[in-house]
Amino acid sequence: MGNLKTKDLSKIGYDNDQLRSLVIGIAAKNFKHHSKQQLLDLLVNIKNDPEAFLDDELTTKIATKIIGKLDGPAFKTFELRQEPVYCKTYGGKGIESAAKKQMELANLLPVSVQGALMPDAHMGFGLPIGGVLATNNAVIPYAVGMDIGCRMALTIIDEGEAYLKRYDYQIKQALKNYTHFGMEGGLDTRQEHEVLDSPVFNEIGFLKPFRGKAVRQLGTSGNGNHFVEFGEIELLANNSLGLPAKKYSALLTHSGSRGLGSAIARHYTQIAMNTCKLPKHAQQLAWLDMNSEAGQEYWLTMTLAGDYAKACHERIHANLLKALGLTALYVVENHHNFAWKDQLPNGQDVVIHRKGATPAHKGELGIIPGSMTAPAYLVAGKGNGDGLYSASHGAGRAMSRQKAKDSITVSAMKKLLNNAGVNLIGGTVEENPMAYKDIDTVISAQQSLVEIQGKFLPRIVRMNKE
Repeated sequence: MGNLKTKDLSKIGYDNDQLRSLVIGIAAKNFKHHSKQQLLDLLVNIKNDPEAFLDDELTTKIATKIIGKLDGPAFKTFELRQEPVYCKTYGGKGIESAAKKQMELANLLPVSVQGALMPDAHMGFGLPIGGVLATNNAVIPYAVGMDIGCRMALTIIDEGEAYLKRYDYQIKQALKNYTHFGMEGGLDTRQEHEVLDSPVFNEIGFLKPFRGKAVRQLGTSGNGNHFVEFGEIELLANNSLGLPAKKYSALLTHSGSRGLGSAIARHYTQIAMNTCKLPKHAQQLAWLDMNSEAGQEYWLTMTLAGDYAKACHERIHANLLKALGLTALYVVENHHNFAWKDQLPNGQDVVIHRKGATPAHKGELGIIPGSMTAPAYLVAGKGNGDGLYSASHGAGRAMSRQKAKDSITVSAMKKLLNNAGVNLIGGTVEENPMAYKDIDTVISAQQSLVEIQGKFLPRIVRMNKE
């Protein structure tokens, strides 16, 4: 038998320390003639259907432990609906069929009540990015996504747009000194925020080891399309912010809950998939009942991850504004990877999952970015029930990261940015502006969802350099 390690067991969903110790002990004694792969295959089968292995003296202890760990029956099996629930699609012509199929599958879940697909939608894991799903008393970890609380934050600054040219050098230095991108490390100065004192870190056992990383990563951004950028914003007349209609300098950030959110997503997705059995092609959409212990725990930890993501943006904005001696006039912010308790227009209580979608209740402000050379739009929601009070969270990808990489050279991208009057610090060709859909087309497809309040143009952009 190959040497079985705890990490091998974690990979196949054996996420309980006592269970892993038991398995390793039994395997060493009774399965010497099995290859490592044969043993792992057997363990997967036991985990998926423990009741079938209760009669075998070699496997009964493992099966009993799994059933006991799940309190009674190991899992429940569910069938999909015959017909999908109502789902309104916005800007359907610009959405790939794979994303539409993913959304249709989500609309067949027995807990689904209503769906909506935003015009920036593209294929994701579980729910498509740009997918919105209302469910009945159930939360789907994969419909929230891996980066829980991924969000936008916009600070409108008490300076005109001329500030950006005049203090170009100082802004670039501040971005280099007070932002940090990538999976490892953090800022040079320790960041403080009350979110780090949350009792949830101690109440939920598996979270304890992640607090140290959360302390290190506070006030930092991730990889991919996460950014920190200064630009100019033109507010329209009679905007709902109550600010004079003119051009201002502004700071816009996009990032999420870093390693903390990812750990929570992985942990509860595994629990959902172990306890809620769906046909294989729908298994990623496994849910947790809101009344179950796991459902309540996920809600608590998801909320913590959202608060942590908000805290990261608060620290980024505070650090940069302080370094540059700037004053904030107005802040607009919200999550676009999250689940909320809400009500449909008919009064039905639901859980609304937005995976890459901006909340857009009546009067609710949001920011929908394009790309590094395209505008972002400041919008106010119209509270459209058909759209589940939502809007797009950006322009949406038109190309995969690999295709974007193959489609343009570094020098061609530099020329593109130069022509648009944009300075980029870091960044990769995977995020080149041509990798995204046209923001104006995406905005025009959701006129029934939001009303434009202002238009932001990026000028100095900081992203991760991979």
